Amino acid sequence: MMMNANGSPQDVPPDGSLQMAPLCAIFRRHLKEQNLKYTPERADILNAILEADDVFEADSLMQRMQDQGQRVSKATVYRTLKLLQEAGIINQALFDAKQSHYQLVYGRQPSDYMVCVQTGKYIRISSDELMEIRNRICREYGWEPVGHRFQVYGIAPNDPADD
Repeated sequence: MMMNANGSPQDVPPDGSLQMAPLCAIFRRHLKEQNLKYTPERADILNAILEADDVFEADSLMQRMQDQGQRVSKATVYRTLKLLQEAGIINQALFDAKQSHYQLVYGRQPSDYMVCVQTGKYIRISSDELMEIRNRICREYGWEPVGHRFQVYGIAPNDPADD
């Protein structure tokens, strides 16, 4: 079951796709609560995130937008990412100490990762068993789960394709 930004159950389209309109409305509502405006730049950033296939870095997001002819500053990207986190649309997945990585979380199953501490390479893992363990632990303590983050750090096997 998917959870929305408020931690309530949410239906997801059968194809797993997200629509811009609901996320836009959530983001607008959050900005209004903060007495901030929904600017064209913020809309462009949200759209670029929706187009991202996986985890992304702020700098790569900004570069991709600039490559598409959009004018956006680094400060605007970072401020907007913070606001999107506060709205529950994205979260920060720290894979290394050098660079923050972000992922779209609204309307998606939680993503867990294995991260190589030598190369920074990561792979997404999905496990129903992890979800069951999380839910069991929450039940034992009387908690209602609304999300989680699970990352395994290790050393990946040598991949001849990487050499």
